[in-house]
Amino acid sequence: MARDHAHLIPSRRGRLLAACAAALALGGTALTEAPASAATGRPKGHDVSSHQKTVDFGRARAKGATFAYVKATESHTYRNPYFEEQYDGARRAGLIRGAYHFALPHRSSGRAQAAYFVRHGGGWRADGRTLPPALDIEYNPYDKNKKCYGLSKARMTAWIDSFSDEVRRLTGRRPVIYTTTHWWKTCTGNSRAFAADHPLWIARHDAPSAGELPAGWASYTFWQYDNAGPLPGDQNVFNGSLARLKTFATGG
Repeated sequence: MARDHAHLIPSRRGRLLAACAAALALGGTALTEAPASAATGRPKGHDVSSHQKTVDFGRARAKGATFAYVKATESHTYRNPYFEEQYDGARRAGLIRGAYHFALPHRSSGRAQAAYFVRHGGGWRADGRTLPPALDIEYNPYDKNKKCYGLSKARMTAWIDSFSDEVRRLTGRRPVIYTTTHWWKTCTGNSRAFAADHPLWIARHDAPSAGELPAGWASYTFWQYDNAGPLPGDQNVFNGSLARLKTFATGG
């Protein structure tokens, strides 16, 4: 994810993300397993954080961007100082945009972090231009010895459930879950608890396909296929048509 500490996430280009998976629980159609660069006609997008600072979303749209996710918060104390500029800038450029939260599950409860997120940009409305809130949950970038933040698989699953329930209570939408298959297996025990009603976001870089998905998901909503490219931040593709992306944004 294009977050403030993105340089701490390994990738094959010096920062290889472990094979990851995200899924399509709401809308979308199966995307042929091919490099994202070959996904002709599929909506392209990007995700950004304060790492990108001021972003020229008009230029990004000219290069083919149709959507963007913007980091809003981290834990229950951090706010992206560029959030309003980036979030509003994406909308002014005509992009369908949404906000994401970077989880630190050892710092506070899922409910507390969800409430903080929604208060500081993680809201949603059915205007056709706002993507549902997203939860970015992955290996601990601050302590390699506590990759799962010191939580058991059961506690991690309960934390995600608490976050999701609060986001739904406050916004009416279940969050998109951004993760990797490796993390999901390691830290949740490959839980199937969220596959029925949570869209998921696959993050697998420098690979010809999205790869193996977490248990329960047969498809994905977004594929983050690289951390550099023509668009600012990370490169993504939506698993469906532009019309379906708009439907997804409205909650259909």
